[in-house]
Amino acid sequence: MTDVTHSQGPSITARMGGAWGVSVLLLAAVAILDTPQFVPTVMFTGQAIAGTAPFILFAVLAIAYLKASGAENLLAKAFEGNPVRMIIMAALLGGMSPFCSCEVIPFIAALLALGAPLAAVMAFWLASPLMDPAMFLITSGTLGWDFALAKTIAAVSLGMFGGFGTLLLARSVIFADPLRERPAVGGGCGVQKPFSGTPQWKFWSSSERVAVFKDTAAENGLFLLKWLTLAYVIEALMLNYVPAEMIAGVLGGTGLGPIFMGALVGAPAYLNGYAAVPLVDALLTQGMSQGAAMSFVIAGGVSCIPAAIAVWALVKPRVFFAYLTFAIVGAMIAGVAWQAVA
Repeated sequence: MTDVTHSQGPSITARMGGAWGVSVLLLAAVAILDTPQFVPTVMFTGQAIAGTAPFILFAVLAIAYLKASGAENLLAKAFEGNPVRMIIMAALLGGMSPFCSCEVIPFIAALLALGAPLAAVMAFWLASPLMDPAMFLITSGTLGWDFALAKTIAAVSLGMFGGFGTLLLARSVIFADPLRERPAVGGGCGVQKPFSGTPQWKFWSSSERVAVFKDTAAENGLFLLKWLTLAYVIEALMLNYVPAEMIAGVLGGTGLGPIFMGALVGAPAYLNGYAAVPLVDALLTQGMSQGAAMSFVIAGGVSCIPAAIAVWALVKPRVFFAYLTFAIVGAMIAGVAWQAVA
């Protein structure tokens, strides 16, 4: 999900281009404070980006095709019919949809305005920030297909966990009158009617859709490149300067302790879903347990700022905190399960 957070003022890093600026500042710090390590850090970053380039390219083109063809419009059908079926379909599609955060808000607002049950919306909200086509490819390219598949299963399972939990507690005070105000259809990213129209699979016959394809490919390509560059720079710094013994001591080993810590650390520390992948790779290298890694990416993905803003913008605080509770509990369950089979 695209990071659409905004700061209150033009900070130094914001003026320098956000993630790009941070990458430059980190490399400049290495060049000044540890000059011999500068070239190896740059080489590590460049080689890592080159290694994931095929995954990035395929993911960017796939997302651009989905946007240009209008395939996202099919997602609305998941929110029609039997509540149990709605929750299952919402969780499945949430784990595969290529929505960015600014598109989630108008999409969900439209569904809520049309009377979609909160349980199905919760399922979609929980699963959506955790996995999408680009995330799957980048995760599999760095952490392996097994981890990517396990995270996908965890994303869908978390969506169903939150959806059915919300359904069971629908009449409780937590979910009574859940919305801040009646949502309006519309929002950023040029999305005015998030699920109107029929998909046009051969979109290249329409100049407007071709333009959408180009713009989406360029936007997502730059987005992935800037965040992965920052992530690989941080990974190089972690491998060089963070003692492996410290990571292993806090997040390594067996049992519930490291998994619990992974969820707690992941919730506030997440940079971005894509940037987290190489960071987790570095943490695993330094002794982080597999279960802690899974709980870290699940809790962090749901609670990262773009995903959290999408929820906070539409529902009352008690529903928002229920969302976070589902995320942390579900992350720990996913971590325990992955630890058992990894």
